[in-house]
Amino acid sequence: MDSPERIETEASGGCQCGAVRYHVTAVLDTSHICHCRMCQKAAGNFFAALIGVPRDALTWTRRSPATFNSSDKAARGFCRDCGTPLTYDYFDSKHINLTTGSFDEPAKFAPRMQFGVEGQLALFADLPISAEGTTEETMSSVADAIKASNHQHPDHDTPHWPA
Repeated sequence: MDSPERIETEASGGCQCGAVRYHVTAVLDTSHICHCRMCQKAAGNFFAALIGVPRDALTWTRRSPATFNSSDKAARGFCRDCGTPLTYDYFDSKHINLTTGSFDEPAKFAPRMQFGVEGQLALFADLPISAEGTTEETMSSVADAIKASNHQHPDHDTPHWPA
């Protein structure tokens, strides 16, 4: 793999409860999903969506994540309050990976490649997968109650949180 390209940008993100927030001034052209079992466990999902960010381009603007050394070579960062997965940090790398879904505008960083295919579920062998519908459509009996009691931080920076 060639050296990843640095892309200058401005983007922010953070955890679900708003206790941890970050801002980046650049990303790498490495947006990907990883199917490896360690990423599955760290994300609590079928895969993790990640993008590389040069270390000099990342600023933690509200607290910094707690970490768990998932191996002797890497740590996973997460919000100690709500548990949102935020980082994959390979210690010897010049960059850190942020979870794409934690960006305020994750669609700006659509995955370009897949890794860890040894752990890929057969269901995802032929991505993209068609959508089943919106949350409101697929969870119509509880969507209003969830919306009314939502404690999630909005997808933009706020001067204070909780509001």
